[in-house]
Amino acid sequence: MAERFHKPARIPNDHFEYHVGGEDPAVTLRRAHESAAALLARARNATDEGVVERLLTHTDEHGLDLVAQLWAAAGPHTLPGALWRLYLLRAAIREDPTASSLAFRTGSAALSTIDPVVAGAADPTGPDELSALADEILRGVFQGDLGIALERASAYCRICAAGWVELADARDPADPQHATALTARAARFDSFADDLDQCARLERREALV
Repeated sequence: MAERFHKPARIPNDHFEYHVGGEDPAVTLRRAHESAAALLARARNATDEGVVERLLTHTDEHGLDLVAQLWAAAGPHTLPGALWRLYLLRAAIREDPTASSLAFRTGSAALSTIDPVVAGAADPTGPDELSALADEILRGVFQGDLGIALERASAYCRICAAGWVELADARDPADPQHATALTARAARFDSFADDLDQCARLERREALV
C-alpha cells in the first residue's frame, strides 16, 4: 500500500529560530567556535569508536537544547553553524522519518540533478534508509571528509525542499493552509541547502572555522 501524507513532518520548529539570550554575544560566539573545534578534534583523534557513537547519538538522549545553546547563535557559514544544522536535520528525520522519507522520494523524482547521487541514500528510500543516511552524514563529519559530509547534507536539503514543494502543490486544492505550511518547510530546507553548500566550499579552502 502506498504511503499517504496527512500532515507536515514535526520538525522542531522552535529550534529553527533558536535565540540565545542572557549572555554577551561575543562570549557566546567565542564559546561556539571553540567548542565546535574541540569536539571535532576529539572525534578525529579518538581511538575508541564509542566516542563517535556518543557524539552521534547525544541528542537522542538529551535533546537539542545543549547543542542549540552552544551553536545556534553562530553564523550559518561557520563550523558551529554547520554542526548545528547537521544535528538539527538528523533530529528532524528521527522525529518523523516517514514524512521525511516521503519528501525525499518525492523530491528525488522531481529533480533532474545529481543531488540524489550526492546525498547517497539507499534506494528505495524508506524511513529506515533515511535515518541511516542521517547517521552516515554526521558520522562522516567526525570520521571522514567534512567537505563531503556537508555536500551530502546540502544535497539532502535540496531534495527535500523540492519534495515539500511538490507535496504542497498537491495538497493546495484540498487544504491551502496545510500547503502553506509545507511551502514554508520547503523554504527552510532550501535555505539550509545553500548554507551547507557554502560551508562545504569554505571547508575545501580550509576556511571553515
